[in-house]
Amino acid sequence: MLRCNITKDATMTSRRVLEGRRAIVTGSTSGIGLGIARSLAEAGAAIVLNSHTDTDEDHALARGLADEFGVDVTYRSADMSDGQAARALIEGAGGCDILVNNAGVQHVAAIEEFPVERWNAILAINLSSAFHTCAAALPAMKAAGWGRIINVASAHGLTASPYKAAYVAAKHGLVGLTKTVALEVAGQGITCNAICPGYVLTPLVESQIPDQMRQHNMDRDTVIREVMLARQPSRQFVTVEQLGGVAVFLCSEAAAQITGTTISVDGGWTAL
Repeated sequence: MLRCNITKDATMTSRRVLEGRRAIVTGSTSGIGLGIARSLAEAGAAIVLNSHTDTDEDHALARGLADEFGVDVTYRSADMSDGQAARALIEGAGGCDILVNNAGVQHVAAIEEFPVERWNAILAINLSSAFHTCAAALPAMKAAGWGRIINVASAHGLTASPYKAAYVAAKHGLVGLTKTVALEVAGQGITCNAICPGYVLTPLVESQIPDQMRQHNMDRDTVIREVMLARQPSRQFVTVEQLGGVAVFLCSEAAAQITGTTISVDGGWTAL
């Protein structure tokens, strides 16, 4: 019986490996960002959730996460297309030990038809916001001698698809920024890495499945396998829980010498 109690206590302790750390996750009220925030909270980190809105539902989400995992969770609104607002998010939260740059938007169009305002917005939110948050977060990380920066890039940060010029350019740029930051802080207890997901089963993607079924006259499983995941050899969606697990690992001591690299979570997409 004593052995069982010790094993249970050890397991619970091992799951709280980030206790005492604060994580800011941008774009984290749904989808990938929320999945990563949940995993970091489960590992014991205090969490700052973020989106561009400021509603009762946003703050209720933070309270619910705090109650579920027994950690401090707050919500802070910021327009990540505005560099000053992105920096103010970090400064207003009092800095962070863990920074997850996840905020992102998408638009699909041929280059000659791509709206200039959409190009500018995608680069601002998907790429420039990470520059601003890193710049704001790094001084405190350097002073503490510890920090973890995780940039949520994409398989499109390593390869391309037609009609996604701004998204592909921004995600390639985010991978380059990741490498540069890692080199600048090497040896200071700070790492910077990029996670590159393939297609992830988020609420947004889930909502697209019925339309794809009607358009292609296929059942759910077939349209997922043959249409939506045609470029993903595993023919399975990545889950937000899997991405959260990767994020927790990158924040752990086991990953202290993993920096300046990309981790593909894409079912083999970029192995082709």
